[in-house]
Amino acid sequence: MSVPESKYLSAVWRDDIFKGKVVFVTGGAGTICSMQTRALVRLGANAFILGRNVQKTEAAAKDIATARPGAKVIGLGGCDVRKVESLEAAAAQCVKELGGIDYVIAGAAGNFVAPIDGISSNAFKTVMDIDVLGTYNTIKATIPHLLRSSTPRFIAVSATFHYTGMPYQAHVAAAKASVDSLIASITLEYGPRGVVANVIAPGPIADTEGMARLASSKPEEIEAFTKTVPSGRFGTVKDIADATVFLFSDAGSYVNGQIIPVDGGSWRRQGAYTVGVDMNVQYPDFLKTGQTSEGLKGGKKDKSKL
Repeated sequence: MSVPESKYLSAVWRDDIFKGKVVFVTGGAGTICSMQTRALVRLGANAFILGRNVQKTEAAAKDIATARPGAKVIGLGGCDVRKVESLEAAAAQCVKELGGIDYVIAGAAGNFVAPIDGISSNAFKTVMDIDVLGTYNTIKATIPHLLRSSTPRFIAVSATFHYTGMPYQAHVAAAKASVDSLIASITLEYGPRGVVANVIAPGPIADTEGMARLASSKPEEIEAFTKTVPSGRFGTVKDIADATVFLFSDAGSYVNGQIIPVDGGSWRRQGAYTVGVDMNVQYPDFLKTGQTSEGLKGGKKDKSKL
């Protein structure tokens, strides 16, 4: 089902600013990355999106293509970012079918709510492999192609948990800190060769898979949480897509090696508060009882997919 433009893109952007460009996206069928891709396609780009689920990825590609008549959007499912060979083959296919790679979004990620003593070594490793190794493999697979572009851009989708630390998010905080560091390395090593690389760190973004796993769906708890955000609301996928358009556009060409939270200032209020916990439970009480919200998607009673 096609998405109204007002849901994913502000009206300030000029048509065709990305005409003839190609974007390569890992995690491209996800709720955030698909909207980033959709915005770029609407403004002239063609896209190659990757995901684990074949049906979901192919369906997302077809839907994203409706954003602009004549758009070419290829969806490749069954791709594991933890395997560099899989990404190298995908990048080669992208170049063959779409003519090159100008922009890359590394958005594949894993997450769940758990205390340190509730995370197995294997589960911790899985998040590190998807987020960190996956981002590294994306860099390795696409940099040779990016260097052939006249406007090479790279964005990694990160988070803000590691800025202050966050209970129940040790695995993600460790992974995203590493992702941020990798982007710094791209800037230093490939900036002199024209590559512009940045991090977008989403905060609480409404109606996304991430928020369904990390925040309660109870209306009263959502209302209480939004009061803690300086901007007074949850973010939207359009907020992330607009930031992406800016960074990939000529207007963002001198913004390089930066970590840009798109979170309404919420990370400055985090720390002792945690994801996945009812608003009426205070720190450190929830740590003593191991309590998490019953409003989470995939709570403790469900086995983690990781």
